[in-house]
Amino acid sequence: MSSSVSSELKKDEEEEEEEAEDEEERINPTQVKMSQIVMPCHSNHRQELSVGQLLKWMDSTACLSAERHAGCPCVTASMDDIHFECTISVGHVVNIKAKVNRAFNTSMEVGIQVSCEDLFSDRHWRVCHAYATFVTQRTNTGQKVILKPFIPYTQKEQVEYSLAAERRRVRMVHDDIIKELLSQGPIHQADNLAVGNAVAAERTRVESVELVLPPHANHQVNTFGGQIMAWMVNVAMIAASRLCQAHPTLRTIDMFTFRGPSQVGDRLLLKAIVNNAFENSFTISCSMEVGVRAEAYQEEGSTRHINSAFMTFEVLDDHRKPCTLPRIRPEPLEGQRRFQEAIARKKIRLDRKYIISCKSHIPLSVPWDPTNQVYLSFNNVSTLKMLAARNNWRLSSEKDKVRLYTIEQKSMLSFRVEAKVHIPADRAFSLLAELSNRPSWDTHYQKCELIHRVDDDDFLYRVVTPSVRQGAVGSPTSAIQGERVLQDFILLASKRKPCSSGDPYVIALRSVSLPTYPPTEGYNRGEVLCAGFTILESQNNMSLISYYNQASPEVLPYISTDIAGLSSSFYHTFCSCSQYLTKNRLPSTSEEQTGQNPATNTDQNEAERVLVALHSTQL
Repeated sequence: MSSSVSSELKKDEEEEEEEAEDEEERINPTQVKMSQIVMPCHSNHRQELSVGQLLKWMDSTACLSAERHAGCPCVTASMDDIHFECTISVGHVVNIKAKVNRAFNTSMEVGIQVSCEDLFSDRHWRVCHAYATFVTQRTNTGQKVILKPFIPYTQKEQVEYSLAAERRRVRMVHDDIIKELLSQGPIHQADNLAVGNAVAAERTRVESVELVLPPHANHQVNTFGGQIMAWMVNVAMIAASRLCQAHPTLRTIDMFTFRGPSQVGDRLLLKAIVNNAFENSFTISCSMEVGVRAEAYQEEGSTRHINSAFMTFEVLDDHRKPCTLPRIRPEPLEGQRRFQEAIARKKIRLDRKYIISCKSHIPLSVPWDPTNQVYLSFNNVSTLKMLAARNNWRLSSEKDKVRLYTIEQKSMLSFRVEAKVHIPADRAFSLLAELSNRPSWDTHYQKCELIHRVDDDDFLYRVVTPSVRQGAVGSPTSAIQGERVLQDFILLASKRKPCSSGDPYVIALRSVSLPTYPPTEGYNRGEVLCAGFTILESQNNMSLISYYNQASPEVLPYISTDIAGLSSSFYHTFCSCSQYLTKNRLPSTSEEQTGQNPATNTDQNEAERVLVALHSTQL
């Protein structure tokens, strides 16, 4: 494992420990742990743990966790993307922890964490994490088993519980995203047909048959899902080796779904072929995608499609750096289709990895397009939920029951303003979700225009506000000394209703970029990493309304006075919002007929005294 990867993992682990140190210790009743020492029989030619063996252990642990919650036999339905951050050597100990994050009607999400332990140096590091979906087996009469709800207790469980619903949305539209991307026409890549030394894809084709025996079955006499995945990894490894003529390393397994069961006595026909060899910015192939298909059949009868998976491989040199790979020449028709689909999956893979991962080093304004909308929406909502669930908020000040909380972490300052308002939560959600109405209660929202209605839950807006700066970013005196210029934002607004009782309403905001709305002269283009509202139902038609924002270092000088003493900036803006909600707590007659929320013109003389500097970040 490289030193850069080690340092990144160490930082992540330290941050997780800091967040969890104040949390009360509690063991999830569905949690299952497995520890295995890696023996030579588990390893490959490099004396590293075979990924197929690791997948079997992961699937077994997750299945036991699912059955512990369901109280009946369960089978693997799907597995989300798995990115292997490092390899595991012989003699190391693999620690696997699985627990149910959320139970839906007949399915449940199980989170899996894999770490490695060096017994001699007492070092621990993360290998991968994954999310698997399990379903219960039908009863003898063919009826589905309805699962009992999973009740989260700790803050970390509540975050995973909430995000599980977002991840489920992503799974349901996964196939449609690829179809949408391919429907736009062929995706551009260098013409490998013109490359003389390109390897014909047909040379990498592998077919292998496995007979399912009792040791390959689980306790329900179905073929063990982990065993099927291990066989698929094996043929994919052979196909990849035929292209690179070396021993490749598996880096990523894309999201996949089991389409049907397999039983003892089945013959599993496994087919693999290299679909594409990808290029980096220097037009050098550094990774390849291998497609694998598993079909089951008996001695008599037709074949059944069990599963398809797509795996990304690299070849590493002695310094653990990717080596150059030969280019691939796809066969006509079907080969060209797989070639183009591989490029589409690579784009989606990168979207999922860098948008959903919520890493702070990612550019704030990710380009928006219909193919990555679902991942941006997920990132938007999940980032706000994770910020709201942090347990290290500290009360900075309070005035008339309006509270200001802050979190300081490295170069980022996050703040939360909250108070109870006399309005039903669903009505407050309806009013605040209409972002175009915000100028009616926030005088520093000079303009808010709807650019595009993506769907019922996601919208794109262009917002114009006063700027805190003129010229260089982060110059505290430039906005005072020079002429004040306007600042605009392109925002993705994502709204979510509660999935179950106890969940809040969520309105999340984040910056995106649009080619049709580039930065224009006379406006400073601002960026929002994470902002928005959560609305929680309280007693007697009261709602706890919380506003969150992650402030960048450039604006910290402007809000320091508010953090120190809750000046009129935070207070009057929230009071103005409260007045707007209270005045419109009951729908008007025309609104009930049309189902729309009209903007109101409340008296905001006091709110006009709010400092301009703060509101450039209060989006």
